[in-house]
Amino acid sequence: MIQRLYIIIRGAVQGVGFRPFIYRLAKEIGLCGYVLNSPNGVFIEVDGEKSVLDSFVCRIEKEKPPRAIINSMEFSFLDAAGFSQFEIRKSKLDGETSALILPDIAVCPDCLKEMFDKNDRRYLYPFINCTNCGPRFSIIESLPYDRPNTSMKIFKVCEDCRAEYENPLDRRFHAQPIACYACGPHIELWDENGRRISKFDTALADASKAIRNGNIVALKGLGGFQLLCDARNDESIMRLRTRKHRDEKPFALMFPTIESIQKVCQLSSLEERLICSLESPIVLLKRKLQIGNQQSHISHLISQVSSLVAPNNPYLGAMLPYTPLHHLLMKELEFPIIATSGNLSDEPMCIDENDAMNRMNGIADYFLVHNRPIVRQVDDSIVRIILEREMVLRRARGYAPLPIILDYSFGGEGSKEKSIIAVGAHLKNTIAISKTNNIFISQHIGDLETSEAFDAFTKTIKDFQKLYNIDRPEIVCDLHPDYLSTKYTQQINIEPQKIQHHIAHIASCRAENQVKGTAVAVAWDGTGYGLDGTIWGGEFFKCDGKSYERVITIRQFKLPGGEVAIKEPRRSALSVLFETYGDSIFDEQNWIYQHLLIHNFSKSELDTLKTMLNKNINSPVTSSVGRLFDAVASMIGISQRTKFEGQSAMMLEFAVDESIVDSYEFTIVEGNPSIINWKPIIYQIITDLKSKVDKSVISAKFHNTLARTILDSVQNIGENKVLLSGGCFQNKILLERTIKLLKSEKIFVYWHQRVPPNDGGISLGQIAFVLNRLSPKEQIINHKSKI
Repeated sequence: MIQRLYIIIRGAVQGVGFRPFIYRLAKEIGLCGYVLNSPNGVFIEVDGEKSVLDSFVCRIEKEKPPRAIINSMEFSFLDAAGFSQFEIRKSKLDGETSALILPDIAVCPDCLKEMFDKNDRRYLYPFINCTNCGPRFSIIESLPYDRPNTSMKIFKVCEDCRAEYENPLDRRFHAQPIACYACGPHIELWDENGRRISKFDTALADASKAIRNGNIVALKGLGGFQLLCDARNDESIMRLRTRKHRDEKPFALMFPTIESIQKVCQLSSLEERLICSLESPIVLLKRKLQIGNQQSHISHLISQVSSLVAPNNPYLGAMLPYTPLHHLLMKELEFPIIATSGNLSDEPMCIDENDAMNRMNGIADYFLVHNRPIVRQVDDSIVRIILEREMVLRRARGYAPLPIILDYSFGGEGSKEKSIIAVGAHLKNTIAISKTNNIFISQHIGDLETSEAFDAFTKTIKDFQKLYNIDRPEIVCDLHPDYLSTKYTQQINIEPQKIQHHIAHIASCRAENQVKGTAVAVAWDGTGYGLDGTIWGGEFFKCDGKSYERVITIRQFKLPGGEVAIKEPRRSALSVLFETYGDSIFDEQNWIYQHLLIHNFSKSELDTLKTMLNKNINSPVTSSVGRLFDAVASMIGISQRTKFEGQSAMMLEFAVDESIVDSYEFTIVEGNPSIINWKPIIYQIITDLKSKVDKSVISAKFHNTLARTILDSVQNIGENKVLLSGGCFQNKILLERTIKLLKSEKIFVYWHQRVPPNDGGISLGQIAFVLNRLSPKEQIINHKSKI
């Protein structure tokens, strides 16, 4: 008996060749009906025998395209409709939006093979793609994912491309960005004044020559502009640093091949798999050491990457070419290049060539542009491997906007119906939107330090509301009144729910790892506005997802100068020493004065800071572990002033002698909350400095001590589940040693994987917290500090 099978599939099923897959499968097993896209997902109706229909359902799940993600597949058996053939029908545009948008995908091997085949009609075509690869998120304007809803709509498809697009047996069957030389985008090279120098293949050759000659080229890539220069050329790199106002922060590198990376960096099998994946992120890799002046073959290869790419940093951020245009460029060059975001420091990427000409005038010498519009900026993602697991540090291309799916078994009734916009934090900002049980986190927006960055932030909110059809949402923001993301909520006249920064960190980790029950949550970072009005950053919570009790914190100290102290580790060091030893450190006969302070401060500065500390003038107090890292980095002579966020903590991490297992003593003073007293640690560090113990040993002992404070605190609290979140857990040494210590005591440990532990994960935590249906007024928080 013939029946009709009606199927609704929701998930990442648009832009991955899903409809062509269904078409071929239905034709193979003799079913008649149709498949179509809608804002809800993919709809299928087919007529057939019950046994064949059952097989059809099973094979959809087993044989789906590799990039497809099926979140749900609902189906019903109905009376036969009398279909006479199987077809792909025109997409429906109405309905509630629930389909997932796929991230941009790196070019696939099949397209690469065609692009370098002299007999192929797309030979050397820089915009080759198929259903298995190419742009998605950066070109889509609205759902469903069809060409008229993308920035490719301005290009009329030629007859040859149309034939491929309509052929069910072709790899480009319904590939929305399909294009070729005859009908698609093209490239041009412009000079610094916007005058066209060349186009097509000649533009590529001229751009390659410019890079070889030491020039800086602005490339319009997949999700925005990148600034490119020769990674071997010290003069070019210094010119780029000067023009971009980026003194010491590491640059990302693009290598021509995986073999070229292996010659310069240590590369595990997991790191190789990650760097070659379709996400194709920037991966943090340990450099191979160059021994002395040995002129070996390996030494020569390592020296191809200038030390100015990542000064005083044992890691390189490496990636492979991920678009056809990048592949063509790297094929011409055959050496590593810097590929950094096309912007001034603290500004968002440029996505339009005219905007790029204005904002990067004086930075780039040439502009390699194309005429495919970029709908939204999508920066490169940054990932590292921690204990054989991926940890995303910047979530953008390849990852955004795939959702985090919440398990509502721990939530309240009605959680699925909530539509919420979370506006995130101030630094490393992302925004997020909830839709049913999906939380869609935006691509990395960046630090909201400039008007350009704030404009990008507001545009992203409007963009996500449009994409996911969100009307009259609830708004949630950080508790800090001075964050621009918080101030934004005042502009739109919607009263937001305000979530404390570190609770959002923990809620983010909890949601990502789907942790249930009571756990100890450790939130360590640089700064976050506490419920008591002080600056938190070294907090332990006991939480069950609904309530968060602050049970332990790091002993507080002052930040003389407030925001200035964040950029000057020497001030944190002075404050910690003052808290430990008192006014005696200002005695000119004191060892600390003679060996630490006088080298880092002028006499007048010390007089001023002494007054500020004694009289509490512009000296807010903090429990920040990030600032404690700053203090120790300054004390042992590693960092006095920083050029970018987290620099001193990075330098302290890089200084660690990993063979050292010793640690310092510390105390935990019982209270409500209890206090981890770091004063004994400082006493011992000063003793080691007086004994001329190497800074690598002191740094190792300090990291080991912090890991030990977490273990002891968790054991004092008495729970066997631990969540680790916050920017401090980007530190590989700290995180790995903490995890190993906890696991050695049979404690379950959860840390971030697909969502950043830094403030890029705050927006997820803000929504996850609210969806537990707990009013911020009901938070059970202890915030009194003692000692």
